[in-house]
Amino acid sequence: MSEEKITPTASVGTSTQNSENGKEMGRRGFFKWLSLGWIAFAGATGGFFTVMIRFLFPNVLFEPPQTLKIGFPNDYATNTVDIRYKKIFNIWVVRDEESIFALSTVCTHLGCTPNWLRTEGKFKCPCHGSGFRMTGINFEGPAPRPLERYKVSLSNDGQILVDKTKSFKWEKGEWENSESFLVV
Repeated sequence: MSEEKITPTASVGTSTQNSENGKEMGRRGFFKWLSLGWIAFAGATGGFFTVMIRFLFPNVLFEPPQTLKIGFPNDYATNTVDIRYKKIFNIWVVRDEESIFALSTVCTHLGCTPNWLRTEGKFKCPCHGSGFRMTGINFEGPAPRPLERYKVSLSNDGQILVDKTKSFKWEKGEWENSESFLVV
């Protein structure tokens, strides 16, 4: 008979040795992983609900007012184009010999913003070279039609009132409408 050496194993030391070898997780390790799992779950759930709540509130686009007062008729010199409202309200105020009207600053070709060239007496689009006379009529380039006009009237206090919600197109004969210009 061969003799085998038997060593007693302590039950207290077993769990410590096994957890160090990675075979068994101790109580402290279990709670650490459980806490980490709950934090990850709460973060993912919070992120999901944040995204979902975001869809309940639409994007708000703040635009300038569509109806505006631009001053008195005597503030505008004859045969001039006033460009001070170009960037803020997207209009040019034009006064010719007989009337005052408001033109849209949007090129009828692809929607670029033309520039007023005072020395040449025309609007010139920098994108594709469309040219418009001071009246808004197109005469060069690829623009298929003239610029649009907006409704112009006098308010109760005598100032010029431009209403951008109503536009007039030349090709439809709407420039003859008395609301598309103001007789001065």
